[in-house]
Amino acid sequence: MSGDREISDQEWERFLRDAGAGTPGAPEEPSARARMVGRRLREQPGPPDGWRTHRPAPRRRGGTARYVVGMVVAAVLLVAALASGQVTGWFGSDGGESAPLAQESERPTRPPALEAEQLPTLDRPFKGSPAARWGDGVAGIHMPSARATGWMSKDQVARALTRSRDFLAASSLDPGVLRGRRPAKAIALINPRQQDVQDYLATAFRAPSRKNDPLLLFSRFPKAEVRPAGDVVKTRGRITFREGKRGAVEVVSDVTYVYPVVRAVRGSDEVARTIVRREVVMSWDDPARVITEPGTLSLVSYKADFTNGGCDNVTGYFTPTFSSERSASGSGSGPEVDPYDRSTSMDDRMRQGSGVGCGTATRS
Repeated sequence: MSGDREISDQEWERFLRDAGAGTPGAPEEPSARARMVGRRLREQPGPPDGWRTHRPAPRRRGGTARYVVGMVVAAVLLVAALASGQVTGWFGSDGGESAPLAQESERPTRPPALEAEQLPTLDRPFKGSPAARWGDGVAGIHMPSARATGWMSKDQVARALTRSRDFLAASSLDPGVLRGRRPAKAIALINPRQQDVQDYLATAFRAPSRKNDPLLLFSRFPKAEVRPAGDVVKTRGRITFREGKRGAVEVVSDVTYVYPVVRAVRGSDEVARTIVRREVVMSWDDPARVITEPGTLSLVSYKADFTNGGCDNVTGYFTPTFSSERSASGSGSGPEVDPYDRSTSMDDRMRQGSGVGCGTATRS
């Protein structure tokens, strides 16, 4: 290879697996299950989930002739990869971060491939995670082409789509909000005449609870306990739109956000990741039919699924757990879920977790 060191048998076997069936194995961590305003799931408090590693799939065995042929094919693949520069990451040099994914224009049919187990670092907080290849901030959110819909012209729909993305950025990506500030910009985009939502907002920040949880819409961390590991939040998702009631334009967002954090104590370098998937349905109402303020949206529904944000957490902030704090024997009471799997709809995700308390994420 580069001449710096000899490739170990373990790395060579991993290359062969990657050339064929993919890379097995990943740590697990605690995950709070899907929640929705007005219908919070009952959660059971318990010890933090532990890190566990999948046992690698058994290697296929074959005769000597097959082994020799397999080695020849692998050697050809290796030479081709070296010539094209695609070998980067197969031996753990960049964790696959060199090949960014195209935006997600529609729901995928399967979860992302498993990555080799690698711990994140301050320099590479998304190392060992599918998010390493996702977009940064709003760049990871696919925007559709506008067309005249409902009461809106094509240009009006385009503005509504942009404003809807602005709401996502102000609620889930704003650096000040991530550090615990009140999401004033996001709240300003919500129709002040929508009384039930205004009541929720007034209560959620003053006295957060399972019913009135600000984390359903906003990403906030307690600045006295943790701080962001860098300036980047990785995202993957899409925005769609349709005609709603009374000619309104309904904008549907389904986005997964990955937040790397470290402890707030000076000198801390252990990185933990909180993963949040939100589905928010926003209605841009016809002012001739609905009482609204110009330039504001009404919330139709909002759902959220949290991983490593705190099980049975009603603090109004995400409270991630670091690997050094986890119990080796802890486990959630719910089913195992891949937080990076976007092939399942949010409705299905919520049904899977209904009434089971805290589940276990298969990777972080």
